[in-house]
Amino acid sequence: VQLQASGGGLVQAGGSLRLSCATSGFTFDDYAIGWFRQAPGKEREFVATTSWTGGRTYYADSVKGRFTVSRDDAKNTVYLQMNSLKPEDTAVYHCARHAWPGSIVGITTTTAFGSWGQGTQVTVSS
Repeated sequence: VQLQASGGGLVQAGGSLRLSCATSGFTFDDYAIGWFRQAPGKEREFVATTSWTGGRTYYADSVKGRFTVSRDDAKNTVYLQMNSLKPEDTAVYHCARHAWPGSIVGITTTTAFGSWGQGTQVTVSS
């Protein structure tokens, strides 16, 4: 199982970025995929998740209305479109696969996700 996040960078407040999570080694459309982030000195926190069908999406209150998670089953890739970025969005962003196929149990918690990729740094300047 492999997940690789990319697309991070430096952007000014109010700008946009699109992160990608390329996956391999498992049946992609069987699993929910989540995005989490970790800022320096803080715990990793939930950002957004898409169910295995893409029909249901979930967001942290702090990003609702600004971020959109989507998935492309043909490319085994999940995206996180981030608009109206704020300095407080600065963090390393990680994507992760849910531990169980066809499940959304605990999808806002890190413990429900069993496979993690290396993160991508997002820095938002004021």
